[in-house]
Amino acid sequence: MTINAQTLLQTAERRLQRLSLERLRVADDFLAYLEEREADEATRELLSIAGFEQTFEEAAKQVREGDLVSFERVRRNV
Repeated sequence: MTINAQTLLQTAERRLQRLSLERLRVADDFLAYLEEREADEATRELLSIAGFEQTFEEAAKQVREGDLVSFERVRRNV
């Protein structure tokens, strides 16, 4: 049986609502830990792409300097 994300979220919410405040805090801490781990994994994946870090820094510099092109302008030229 395959469970979709919406069903899983609803099941988790029902379980969370039945927990004591102390156990709810533990569950929240664990979810925060999982969230952080996922973000760390995504960061490591991006940094493993050759040239990503340098390209990202260049893009950040362009944003700081206001060197931007609007999406509408780009879209019209496509």
